[in-house]
Formats: sequence, C-alpha cells, structure tokens
Amino acid sequence: MTRVAILGSTGSIGQSALAVVAAHPARLSVVAMAAGGNINRFVDQLCVVRPHTVAMASSSGAEAVRAEARRRGVAPPVVLSGADGLIAVATHPDADIVLFASSGTAALDAVLAAIDAGKTIAIANKEILVMAGAIVMKAARERGVLVLPVDSEHNAIHQCVHGRDPGDIRRLILTASGGPFRGYSAEALREVTPADALRHPTWRMGPKITIDSATLMNKGLEVIEARWLFDVDRARIDVVVHPQSVVHSMVELTDGSIIAQLGVTDMQLPIQYAFSFPERWAAPLPPLDLVAAGRLDFESPDVARFPCLGLAFRALEGDAGLPVVLNAANEVAVARFLDGQLGFNAIPDLICVTMDAYERGGPRPVQSLEDVRRIDVWARDFAQRRTHAVESEI
Repeated sequence: MTRVAILGSTGSIGQSALAVVAAHPARLSVVAMAAGGNINRFVDQLCVVRPHTVAMASSSGAEAVRAEARRRGVAPPVVLSGADGLIAVATHPDADIVLFASSGTAALDAVLAAIDAGKTIAIANKEILVMAGAIVMKAARERGVLVLPVDSEHNAIHQCVHGRDPGDIRRLILTASGGPFRGYSAEALREVTPADALRHPTWRMGPKITIDSATLMNKGLEVIEARWLFDVDRARIDVVVHPQSVVHSMVELTDGSIIAQLGVTDMQLPIQYAFSFPERWAAPLPPLDLVAAGRLDFESPDVARFPCLGLAFRALEGDAGLPVVLNAANEVAVARFLDGQLGFNAIPDLICVTMDAYERGGPRPVQSLEDVRRIDVWARDFAQRRTHAVESEI
C-alpha cells in the first residue's frame, strides 16, 4: 500500500489524484491533504478518503472545515492551518509520496521539508521549480529523494528517458497545444477578452494556468522546469506546437531517434504513473485510439505573436533570479488581465519591463528561499506599480 499526501486536493490536479486513489483502493490511500479555501469540496473529500491530518490555508478556513464536518455528523481529523499546516501534511510520518498540486509559492517551505523527511516528491506545482529549481533539486540529490514530474509534458519526458544513460539524450522536445489563439493575427490578439482566453481547446484547468496556456507562458515555465528536472541546459530544450495534444512530449537521442509518449488527454494518467512508479498499473481510462485521433500536426511556436515563450528562454539564460522575476510578474499580469485592468497583449509587456528593471539592478544571490522571496516581493511590487503605465503605452 502506497500512502499519499496531497497539497492542493480541491484543485483540478488534486481531484484527478483522488480519482486515481479511488480506482486503486488496494494500492493507494490518502493519509493527509491540504487545500486553499473550497470548504465544501474539501469536506466532501475528507468524508470519502478519511485522512489522518488535513490543513487549510487560513485558521478561519480550518475552523470552517471543523464546523462543516460536525454539521455533517463526521468526526473531523486533525485540522491545521497556514504554513505550519502545509509542512505537517507534507511531512506526515505515514506518507510515502507527497503530491504538490497547489499553485503559488506557499509550498516552497513544504517541499524542502518533505525532501528533508525523505518523502518521494510528485510535483505539479510550477512555481516550485521555476523559482527555486536549483535549491530544490540540490536538496533532493543530497537527500537521495526521488522527484517525479506530474505535468503531462515532463511526465512524458520522464517516461522516455527513464533507464537511459544521460549521455544518450541529445534534446528534450516539449509539445504545446498552441492554446485557443494559435491561428490569431497580432491584431486579433489585441481584442482577446478573459472569457475568450479561458476557453482552452484541449485541457480543463484553473484560470491562471489556462491564461498561461493562451499566452504560451505555460510552456515557457515548463522549459524552466525541464532544465532542473532533467539537468539539461537551455540549448537542449525545444518546444513544438502540437494542436492535437496526443504526443505529450518527445526525446531525441544521440543517434537521431526520437522517442515519444502518446496518451489520452487526462491528467489521471501522469498522476497514476507517479503514484505507481516504477511499476505500471492498468488505468481507469480508455486507451488512445490512434485511428480516431487521425493526423498529428507539428509546427514551430510563433514567439513574435506569443512573446512569453521567448521571455522564459531569456530568463533561463540570464541571472539566477530572473526566473523568479518572470514568474512573479506573470502572476501579476495574469491577475490584472482577468480583472480587466490589462489587455492580453500587455501581459508580456509588463513581464518584459519588470525583467528589464531587475537586470538593470545587477545580479543578486539566489542561494536560499529567503533570497527567492526577496526577489519575488520586489518583482510583484514593481509589476503592480507599472500595470497602468504599461497598459497606457499600448
């Protein structure tokens, strides 16, 4: 029996993870889980899986969980809150593997605590590796902890490279759906609304990651993640647009052969891979029908129309703090776009001016989470202050 802790159980990844657990009751159990603020969904979940320990982002949320559980006649488990609660879930003594499915930076301390506790890490939180990839992977190597990617693209690469000599790998090729605006002209992109951008053609995800997919920033963040997950430099990471999202990513070997991982577009598949690794289990999903899938198209990303991808490559090639700035400015820009304060095309503009300003200040050390947070706070503050100015310049 593999015992699982889940940070971010009420989000789309967390819900898919619980579906995987439900499909394998003799192999998987949930011993601890944490969530943000969706009280009713969280109580629904704990009534089913009955974890030993749970945590909410705030003390008021924790009290609301206790009250709702009592109202339903369910004895609540230990309910914690805040950063200490996240760490308690991530280091639960009974947990074998910890799934980091929450978004944002709150899990940074928790992932390092889980590594220090010797837990296997299943990672679906982009911010962890984008902001602190060097710190996290160094800690995992020193502790001998396995870090398994859950994002479909990195999970696909892991499946392609597992068991191969690193010297055999020439290039990692991440696939991108291209988002809902792949065929749009630069002029049409100026008219894009939040409602337009939230309609992804393939995946059903939260609002922030859906907007990132529309701008191709999501793929840019994945490029940075891939650099740390697989210990390769920027020159050996490429992106191709593949609208059908059937090929989840590929690896080119030194002899020119390309190994690809194909599968249905359902996050249960990469989550189950992480939970079952190194075994393979039957999945509660239909197999991929290649005949029904029909043609598979590939094209180069247009970084002129979608500059966020180029900004991510720039961050990877620059100062160690630049990915932190990229991530922080992007989060501010996406939030301002969603609330109507920033146009779609202004998202990369705000990120770019924030990165420019950071680079003018010269290199800064990024050796600890305190360094990461200091840069993150600066970038968020700068981007917030420049939002109106950037919009007015367009």
